[in-house]
Amino acid sequence: MGVVKRIISYPLSVIFYLFFGLTLVVFHPIQWFSYTVGGPKMHRGSVNLMNLFLLRCLHLLVVRVSYKNRHTLPKNRSLIIVSNHQSMFDIPLLSWYLRKYKPKFISKIELGKGIPSISYNLRKGGNVLIDRKNPKQSLPALTKFGKFISENNFAAVIFPEGTRSRTGKPKDFAQTGLKILLKNAPDALVVPVTINNSWKLLEYGNFPMGIGIHLTLEVQEPIEMGTSSVIDVIELTESRVKAAVHY
Repeated sequence: MGVVKRIISYPLSVIFYLFFGLTLVVFHPIQWFSYTVGGPKMHRGSVNLMNLFLLRCLHLLVVRVSYKNRHTLPKNRSLIIVSNHQSMFDIPLLSWYLRKYKPKFISKIELGKGIPSISYNLRKGGNVLIDRKNPKQSLPALTKFGKFISENNFAAVIFPEGTRSRTGKPKDFAQTGLKILLKNAPDALVVPVTINNSWKLLEYGNFPMGIGIHLTLEVQEPIEMGTSSVIDVIELTESRVKAAVHY
């Protein structure tokens, strides 16, 4: 980031965090009301609206977002959406643009408490919270999650890299979580997704934010399990995700 651009990023970052935080605070009671009065469907609508507002906050950083999908994805079938992971902003990006497929996320258990809106949604929105350090908790939770996705025709979103890439360069996939999902949702369509440039928002840490960035979300060619082995499907998925990453 150039010197002038970085100077400009300081006041813009302050404004961004003000509106970003305000969005989370405002939508927390909205989510509670939606879930309490209207149940999961109404709650899902409030979460979709929140994610739209969170993405609009990025415009305060002069950020542009593009979505590309040349493929027709079924709405009445379970999906396993497999994406690279570059920043926390990947979540609202995926949530909003793939909202009609009812995406549910795999998240670390620590995020289930203490964060307005986000923690509530993780607990009430059909997502799964796992303790990465405790296989006795995480493996059964993922198994149950895979069956839940399959039975309800939802979309499971998984970041097989685990921790996000801080340079944009994709990491090797950790296969355990994806194997469990594939085995417990064998009829699901696997959808590779590639995100580019969201790492640049946090290139210099949480403050100041990157500005003037073009974020892209691209859906790659879906993969049918068919008679293929789980390992073959994972390797093909990883290659399609990584092939479109620019760094």
